[in-house]
Amino acid sequence: MLKIGTERNDGKLTVTPEGRLDTTTSPELEAVLKDNYEGLQELVFDMAALEYISSAGLRVLLAAQRVMNKQGTMVVRNINEAIEEIFEVTGFSEILTVEKE
Repeated sequence: MLKIGTERNDGKLTVTPEGRLDTTTSPELEAVLKDNYEGLQELVFDMAALEYISSAGLRVLLAAQRVMNKQGTMVVRNINEAIEEIFEVTGFSEILTVEKE
């Protein structure tokens, strides 16, 4: 189960996924992002309520990073220890801009 909160303010989008980002739920996040890329200059993921991320979820983040490399910036905030470990093991901590509290 995944809930996706969004807040758009001009060229900035804050996305707050809550629950599990996995094979079943990652298409939902992908759809939300695709609907919002136009005119987007700053993308912020607030992961405070994200419990789990699978390789499918990582692919969505990687695709978002590729888009934002061309048109702006992307930041991931408030990851828990489990997700931080996944980012480190997969090398995503080197690819993504992760801001810790």
